[in-house]
Amino acid sequence: MSERKVLNKYYPPDFDPSKIPKLKLPKDRQYVVRLMAPFNMRCKTCGEYIYKGKKFNARKETVQNEHYMGLPIFRFYIKCTRCLAEITFKTDPENTDYAMEHGATRNFQAEKLIEEEEKKVQREREEEELNNPMKVLENRTKDSKMEMEVLENLQELKELNQRQAQVDFEAMLGQYRELEQKQREREKEEDERETKEMLEKALVKRLRDSDSDSDQERESGGVGMSKMAGEKPTDILTTDEHPDTQGTSSGGVKRPKPESWEKSVGGLNSKALGSLVVRKKCTTTDPKPGPSEQQSASGTRSDGEAPKPVSSSAAANASTSQSITSQNGSSLSLLGAYSDSDDSD
Repeated sequence: MSERKVLNKYYPPDFDPSKIPKLKLPKDRQYVVRLMAPFNMRCKTCGEYIYKGKKFNARKETVQNEHYMGLPIFRFYIKCTRCLAEITFKTDPENTDYAMEHGATRNFQAEKLIEEEEKKVQREREEEELNNPMKVLENRTKDSKMEMEVLENLQELKELNQRQAQVDFEAMLGQYRELEQKQREREKEEDERETKEMLEKALVKRLRDSDSDSDQERESGGVGMSKMAGEKPTDILTTDEHPDTQGTSSGGVKRPKPESWEKSVGGLNSKALGSLVVRKKCTTTDPKPGPSEQQSASGTRSDGEAPKPVSSSAAANASTSQSITSQNGSSLSLLGAYSDSDDSD
């Protein structure tokens, strides 16, 4: 497979190219090539349109006795796609184009002819002006005169159209500009008004919220809030009662202000003292005097007998239990240390 890509073939040492016979082929022989239609054309036989770029299998030949500056000219034969009529065209190296020869007509040929005519006139004019300065001046004068005439004709046409026209386009444009300007101003005013209203509503809402908050504070008691703000979370350790009755005792007696150490660690209340203080037991076998005996101021009993004398130790214990009170106002008795000391005395 690699042999087919070789550019140089092997020639044996005894190879003689002069011994190779030459083929005698006709000069006007034809080749089959694949090409596209170089321009739009219309078949003369059936009127079928053949557009530029249509692909054909064409026959190619060299035109005899026709050259352009040593370049050969080629002729192509194609067939119509509808009626299979033969159409021929050939190359035109002078104009770098193709020329229709037989079987069809080229479309848009008039435009091409006009362009060619304009180019021809321009070329002739340049040749005349090349060696004749007066001709240059004459051509410039003719051009300026023709330009002035064109402008005058254009102005006349505009005036004629304005006289015949029933609609004034300038007035319409001016009115449209005025309406557009008014619309912009109105939209701007509406935006400003809406912004102002939104700001006023927000301000009123803030004022109302602040007024309602102040009213609620007044109704709920600003003094109580300030007192609670001054208190500490450990203040609850010093009291057992409801905060409403915290200031006074059960007997209506105002309590002393708790100390700072009591707020931090708490004081001795009834529950705490309950675990430390024990009521003293009676050492005598006599029953405790009843309420009727305590109420009698004369010292006589209900059954007519005289009351027993109270010992000094019992009196001391009673005085000690009365002197020791908690912050809640309940009377408690200490341990039997005091009684023991009195008995020993």
